[in-house]
Amino acid sequence: MSYLITGGAGYIGSHVVRALRQAGETVVVLDELTTGVSARVPEDVPLVVGSTLNRELLDTTFAEHGITDVIHLAAKKQVGESVEMPLLYYRENVHGLQTLLEAMAAGGVGRLVFSSSAAVYGMPDVELVTEDTPCTPINPYGETKLVGEWMARAAGRAHGISTACLRYFNVAGAATPELADTGVFNIVPMVFERLTTGAAPRIFGDDYDTPDGTCIRDYIHVADLAEAHVAAARKLAEPGPVRDLTLNIGRGEGVSVREMVDLIAEITGHRDVTAEVTPRRAGDPARVVAAADRIADELGWKARHDVRDMITSAWEGWRYHHPQA
Repeated sequence: MSYLITGGAGYIGSHVVRALRQAGETVVVLDELTTGVSARVPEDVPLVVGSTLNRELLDTTFAEHGITDVIHLAAKKQVGESVEMPLLYYRENVHGLQTLLEAMAAGGVGRLVFSSSAAVYGMPDVELVTEDTPCTPINPYGETKLVGEWMARAAGRAHGISTACLRYFNVAGAATPELADTGVFNIVPMVFERLTTGAAPRIFGDDYDTPDGTCIRDYIHVADLAEAHVAAARKLAEPGPVRDLTLNIGRGEGVSVREMVDLIAEITGHRDVTAEVTPRRAGDPARVVAAADRIADELGWKARHDVRDMITSAWEGWRYHHPQA
């Protein structure tokens, strides 16, 4: 098999490339390099620079590299930006996937692992979010991921493409320092950035209906996430009928924002720092924690790393990219 990884030069994508190569698979990366970094792609892995909106490039890439499977991670993914520029998000995330699926159908590529998100659930008022929890996204980013799932399944039924839609929860950590997240959009790098500049970490709201008043989330190590992609891809490749999987990727354990901030302060040696509490952010649900039973049953996959592993590895990566930290 030969895998095309769209967005393979990104934070998550580069970990998926690493996991597939460790599993002995042949990999090709397609990435625009707007947020991806070419240095993350191993020298012996072909890197095609371009967009999933470019049908001609997709057709050429499929033919030249004998692509049999696609893992689609390329997307715009910032919630706030999606609210400000919804049409950009629909073009990149929805039309980009449409073009990819058209190329797959024309080229006889029969398996797709799709990078979805827990954002499809919106603000679920449940203890554990199962794959059957109603999907009511509250921002354009979440909407595009849900539409992407619909499109992937519909194309799968029409064209015989097996699909796995993987709903990520909160991703953190790094398998190696050089592959660490260089963006500052998630809680772990956001706290690192504040600590590095001598500022107090921020907690957005401490008056939620939770034990310590702060939001509770389910965090997953990016290396575990990458291994879940390998497991999903191999499941789709098993003999049998066309498959249609929808799976949460989380640990099934909730950690509050305050607990995360305190643990980050401990691991980074900033125990004397007191977090600054600011007003809630619009649209932040009190609790979003995955039910992780279905992926264990379907793929035999379970997360191996805990939150301490995530923060420790992410801090090593942060210092690698920010020597002054």
